[in-house]
Amino acid sequence: MKALIGADLIDGTGSPLLKDSTILIDGERIREVGPRAAVTLPPGTEEIDLSGFTLLPGLIDTHDHLSSKNYTMVSRWEIEEPTSMRHLRTAIAIEESLAAGYTCIRDAGGLDAGFKYAVEQGLINGPRLLTAVNIISPTGGIGDRVAPSGHRSPFGHDPMSPSGVANGPEAVRAVVREIVRVGADVIKFATTGGASSRQGHGPMDIAFGSDEVKALVDEARSQEKLTMCHAVGGPGLRMCIEAGVGSVEHGCYLADDPDLLKMMADKNTFFTPTFLVYEFHSAVSAPHIQERSKKLMQVHQESTHLALSAGVKVVSGTDAGGFVHGDNAREIELMVERGLTNMQAIQSATGWAAECIGEEKNIGTVQAGRYADFLVVDGDPLTDIGVIRNKDRIMMVMKGGVAFIDNLPVGEPQPVGD
Repeated sequence: MKALIGADLIDGTGSPLLKDSTILIDGERIREVGPRAAVTLPPGTEEIDLSGFTLLPGLIDTHDHLSSKNYTMVSRWEIEEPTSMRHLRTAIAIEESLAAGYTCIRDAGGLDAGFKYAVEQGLINGPRLLTAVNIISPTGGIGDRVAPSGHRSPFGHDPMSPSGVANGPEAVRAVVREIVRVGADVIKFATTGGASSRQGHGPMDIAFGSDEVKALVDEARSQEKLTMCHAVGGPGLRMCIEAGVGSVEHGCYLADDPDLLKMMADKNTFFTPTFLVYEFHSAVSAPHIQERSKKLMQVHQESTHLALSAGVKVVSGTDAGGFVHGDNAREIELMVERGLTNMQAIQSATGWAAECIGEEKNIGTVQAGRYADFLVVDGDPLTDIGVIRNKDRIMMVMKGGVAFIDNLPVGEPQPVGD
């Protein structure tokens, strides 16, 4: 066994900080947590002194795209470099995410299940991975990768990454089954366009009909899979909430339909604002994308405030498309900049995030029985949220009781007895 001793503990539940804590670890999981004086260590326990540091649960990104490198069409068609190079870059992005303190990531499209298996089998280092494999949308939706000229990729589809394009309730049910067959943990679909969509298919434009959305959510439920929906605003946003989606991704215009927030709270539907991707698009993307992103900034912030007031759990997801791998914690900073308290922002990437992805019994909080997944930082994120993002302040990243990053100071040599 091993014990982490002396840290100021933020446990991910929203409870006040516990000073001078002790966490007893048995193998991969936490055996006991409490004040130092209340936890008795068995003989032979390895003691790790964390005095002066803050310990949090390992962070969770509920909406990432680990295999994405950028937004160009050649990148989306995966023709800019050999496949082996692309996979190696993805493996590096996965490892960098773990080094940044993210011990679990839900990939929202593009990452095939092989990377999850590679992490589980120890072939590569990385967070615990959940993957949607591909985004389901109708013809013309965000999952329909067509060049502005109207041409499609001539290279077909990887059998491990089947096309998510489907039209009609029965076709939608079939593609859900196909994506589950290749290893998907969650079903991702889109009911609207987005900021980065083609011109003519923007954030308020609908994709799918209500019969298709109902069939999709019902089929995912029958396969015992959670659902997450790209829905920015307009009728498509209402449609997915009414159908009982697990989490709304983006949801920028929820403030325009505040009755939806009560519905989300009643259904325990989570909200993933993904502020980071809009920060990116508002600065460096194509002109029509920059315009869309800037236009929704204020209502996006209002939607988040109203969601919290209504009792909706807001969770942290970066929607990283190749521009932020390893810097996921910028989303947590943006949560605070948009008005969340530091504690709420931490919960958005720990306890609430674990509930969102259906893993609350295993991760997200520092409690007995959970995996020993931790981030240890030099500083107090309740007063300075930026310490979570600062790689120079990361003292330890532990996953399943094993330290992947260990920057703890080396203890003074002890004198040897005569």
